Amino acid sequence: MEVRIGRRASRGMLPLLALHTLSEYYRSERKPPVTAGLIAANTLIYLRPAFLESIIPSIDEVWFNPYLILRNGDLKRFLLSVFYHVGEPHLVYNMLSLLWKGIQLETAMGSVEFASMIAALVALSQGTTLLLAKSLLLFFDYERAYYNEYAVGFSGVLFAMKVVLNSQSENYSYVHGLIVPSRYAAWAELILIQMFVPGVSFLGHLGGILAGLLYLRLRGSYSGSDPLTFLIRGLKGVLTWPVRFFGGLFRSRRGRITGRGTVGGNNRTGRPSGVWRCEACTYDNSGLLSVCEMCGTSRRSGNGSPSRQWLNDSRSLPVDELRRRRIERFGR
Repeated sequence: MEVRIGRRASRGMLPLLALHTLSEYYRSERKPPVTAGLIAANTLIYLRPAFLESIIPSIDEVWFNPYLILRNGDLKRFLLSVFYHVGEPHLVYNMLSLLWKGIQLETAMGSVEFASMIAALVALSQGTTLLLAKSLLLFFDYERAYYNEYAVGFSGVLFAMKVVLNSQSENYSYVHGLIVPSRYAAWAELILIQMFVPGVSFLGHLGGILAGLLYLRLRGSYSGSDPLTFLIRGLKGVLTWPVRFFGGLFRSRRGRITGRGTVGGNNRTGRPSGVWRCEACTYDNSGLLSVCEMCGTSRRSGNGSPSRQWLNDSRSLPVDELRRRRIERFGR
């Protein structure tokens, strides 16, 4: 959760965070690197080791404060405040939540798209919170309550991640002892935390929920990879090219082709929630996409019948072309 200015308290909880993280990664079939990197980055920023002391700004320089951000155009406060925490309980609570949500989302979406989503959610949640604070000042003169509030923490992004994770769920979730539909779990948690946890930033959490809804709306209206995902994928390709090049020189035979999705297999089992299978090439795609990333065919329509676009695409793609696209997709 996001916490206002307060004193740091060390309770020896970081070893428990490390042990739990290692345990979850050991049990997970896939090891999501972006989630691990985010947890490590937040922890290092909190610990401020000596070799990073001159690089990492102090917390006093990065508090999220709408007044200071708008007056000075302070992008450092706008972007970095989400990675700072005021105490071990604050850090550990947020990182455990990030671990649980990150493993599910990154496994389903793939690391590149997940990294793109996190970057978008950071900007959207911070921007939405800033807009809410300014609007309350202009229309209701809430200056002291929200416009001059100081806050840090990753929880705004975590609320946005929860909205994305539960957007297509028909299940129910426990929220602090209450059973609510999963798609409304973020709203229930927003109200309960505000009622029973003192010192939290209501606008930060509300901004995160609205950012998650906005992200889903923008992602649903755009078919294909967004520009940020394209850039991250290109950077990843450049950085991993030497490894792939030398690996190809010494590889005696090609191993099993794998990627961020799966191809073939049982259509009813073995897939995480929020994933749909292409009827043309049997590739498992993220539920946020409306067209197959493997072969470009459209998703089935809501009533269960194939769309006209899918019928045309599936008839026009021969088996050799599908095989070529699979190799091209997973060989990158």
